[in-house]
Amino acid sequence: MTMRPILCFGEALIDFHPEGTDDHGFARAFVPFAGGGQANVAVGVARLGGEAHFVGMLGQDRFGDFLIDRLQRAGVDTHHVVRTADAPTALAFVQLDADGERSFSFYRPPSADMLFRSEHFRDDAFDGIALLHACSLSMSEPELAEATREGMRRAQAADALVSFDLNLRPARWSHHDDPRSVMWSGLELADLVKLSDDELDYLAVDGEDAFLERLWRGRTRLLVVTGGSAPLRWFVRDADGEMPVYDSAVIDSTAAGDAFVAGLLHRLVEQDIDARNFDAFIMELPRLHATLRFAAACGAITVTRRGSFAAMPTAKEVETYMDERP
Repeated sequence: MTMRPILCFGEALIDFHPEGTDDHGFARAFVPFAGGGQANVAVGVARLGGEAHFVGMLGQDRFGDFLIDRLQRAGVDTHHVVRTADAPTALAFVQLDADGERSFSFYRPPSADMLFRSEHFRDDAFDGIALLHACSLSMSEPELAEATREGMRRAQAADALVSFDLNLRPARWSHHDDPRSVMWSGLELADLVKLSDDELDYLAVDGEDAFLERLWRGRTRLLVVTGGSAPLRWFVRDADGEMPVYDSAVIDSTAAGDAFVAGLLHRLVEQDIDARNFDAFIMELPRLHATLRFAAACGAITVTRRGSFAAMPTAKEVETYMDERP
């Protein structure tokens, strides 16, 4: 069966990972890895056997060439990528602690991805897609935020599902007094929302019940909240639950959330779930649980590997992993 494409809009950048330390604990060198939230999801979908398209803006520089090459090698369609000479490709330096948890130092303003505007969407970008995936990383500047919302609206007009992962990076919002209102403008347009437990705490300033009440007033019909090794939680408008996740030895958590999202979205499209039958799907708990379990396995495998694109598993690897851990 030919699966419809998943369109991932937003960020692709170079993650520089530390290699070796000197006597003072500073990295001796940094090794470049292709990464970026939405680019990671696109690669994750392609590695699982789905059809993934990436749309965003890269610089006309060697880092942009590197990302195009790595996306295409992973099987991602880059037809909708726009290149610019007005800003360089974004860079991020990653630091990992003893438990493999990551933090970022971004070298990006202004960077090419921040210059994407609504008019840069090609007319055929949304043709035939099953799903659009976006996140708040592409909302930290007003015109870029409007491009993100425009993409979400155009996906809805094409009868595609819309997925939104908050992907909170406080350093990216330093010039905003309170970015929550901008983030909510994305949340309210999404059918499916994925948050970490820290992101839920950040958004639920008036308590979890008030947050959920507001979320259900928008388009959202499924919320998934992950918490590392803690059980994941799922919410629909009339029910909620939780599921245990796999316990993995964490080497690098950089792309864990993106791998989870890629697994979830790929499994939805694989089951031919779209805007017309999404409500029926989320009420079939065995199917929902099986889909979330697959996504959790994708994340669990990814944390055992370094990098982002390079860490994404294949469908066979995920199936073997799940068979060995019933």
